[in-house]
Order: sequence, then C-alpha cells, then structure tokens
Amino acid sequence: MKLLVDSGSTKADWIAIDDNGKVLFTTQTLGLNPEVLDKEEIINRLDDKFDISHNKDKATHLFFYGAGCGTDRMKNFLTEVFENYFKNATVVVHEDTYAAVYATTPKDEEAIVCILGTGSNCSYFDGKILHQKVQSLGYIAMDDCSGNRFGRHLLRGYYFNKMPKELAQEFEEEYNVDADYIKHNLYKEPNPNAYLATFAKFLIKHKDNDFCKKYIQLEMEDFVENYVEQFDNCKDIPVHFVGSIAFYLKEELTAVLAKRGITIGNVLRRPIDGLIAYHILNK
Repeated sequence: MKLLVDSGSTKADWIAIDDNGKVLFTTQTLGLNPEVLDKEEIINRLDDKFDISHNKDKATHLFFYGAGCGTDRMKNFLTEVFENYFKNATVVVHEDTYAAVYATTPKDEEAIVCILGTGSNCSYFDGKILHQKVQSLGYIAMDDCSGNRFGRHLLRGYYFNKMPKELAQEFEEEYNVDADYIKHNLYKEPNPNAYLATFAKFLIKHKDNDFCKKYIQLEMEDFVENYVEQFDNCKDIPVHFVGSIAFYLKEELTAVLAKRGITIGNVLRRPIDGLIAYHILNK
C-alpha cells in the first residue's frame, strides 16, 4: 500500500493506493508543517485519524509533499518521524512544490510552478529538476499573496478602523474578533499561519469591494515581482498555480500576470488527484 500525501499548513490530503493505482481510502488530517509543529503534535494528528493509525503497518511507501519541507533539516526531521510511525514503509519527503509540479506540468515540460494557499512558493521546473531563487523565511517574513497574508491585512484593517463600516459589521458576525481570542490563536496555539488564513475566504467573498480589491492587487503585484520575476524566462514559459487563493482569484491573477506579459498556465485547487496519475506512471 502506497500513501500519497499533499500537506499544507492548514490541512493534509491523504490517499492510499495499491500497486495498480486503485484507491483504498482517502482521508484528511490537519496540516503537518514541520516548521511550526513538533514531533508530538505531528503524531497526535496522525493518531487522530483511524484510517491512518489502523493501517500504518501496512504501508510500504509514503510519498509526502509538504509545506515547510524546503530545507534538508526539516525533510530529515519529518522523515525520521514518519519512519518511526510507518515502520514498514520507505519514506520520501519532498517540499510541496513537487506535488504542484507533478500535478500541473506535462512530462519534461519547462514551467514556473507556484503555490498560493495558506502560504506561497514559486519554483522553476526545467523538465527534470526543480530550481528555486528564493528560500522561504516562513509566514512572518514572506508568503506574499497567501491566505495568511490576506488574513493579516483584514485583521489590521479591522483593528485600525480602516475597514468600511458595513464590511466590518459582517466581519464581526462571521468571526470572533475579540482581541484576547485573536491573540491566543496567534501566539498560544499551533499553526498561527493557518489561523490567519481562515480569514481569506472573507476577502475572496468580497473581492469586488474596494477595500479587499486593494489588498488583492497589492499582494499579487508583490508576489509576481518578488517571486515569479526572479526567473528571467518567466515571459517565455507557462506559469502554473496550485492552491485555493490562486483557484478562487484566478481572474484577478490572470490580469496581473497579463499586464506584465506573463502567461498563466494550469490552475488547480489541489494537486492530490494529479499525484495519483504521476505515481501510477512512475511506480
């Protein structure tokens, strides 16, 4: 049994397949980002799902594609955790960009592949190898145009009294905006980046409001300038996207890229289904 996992900071999609690619089960855990979680919390999240804990000794392979796995230190840390948990499995840990690449890019095609979800990322795929110009410093310093960045803008706009009155009233009705509650989630709970990203759906819902439109435009311009345009060939090859932010704001994203002479390629909400096809072809 092979386990294929696509993990962001908010959630992780799991699919178990046999050698012929038949799906044995699917499930979902909370995100497993090693940059913000310790070993105990990761194991708790695995144990919390019956399908995973009940079948852990049956797994022969685990292919994990995850946010926060961009450095050797984090890859090695997570590999050790998984090898101890799935004792009979060969464990392979890749950063989440590889899942996006395998899901969006035809074999041997050059492309720039981006992730816009809870966090953000951008890489160049030469048809065989992934290349990055920017090493992420995490959600506090980077993550342009991500869900957590949009959440930060909304909270600041609300608390600095910059959010329009009617929008602020709806914001209060939809979320707990008590300062102590917000600070507890930001500074006491795991995954503060995922908590911030929960506010992004409000921004997407009101994307035509000038207040929200301003931040969408600002973050997209920053992402293209700081990430995509790091690659000199960005106007010559397609730029693919994976993630809920890219998926639900595709129209706005297409316009920002077109203004800079860049062609948008495939846009997927999540790459997990594409991973099944990839691992069947490469078994």
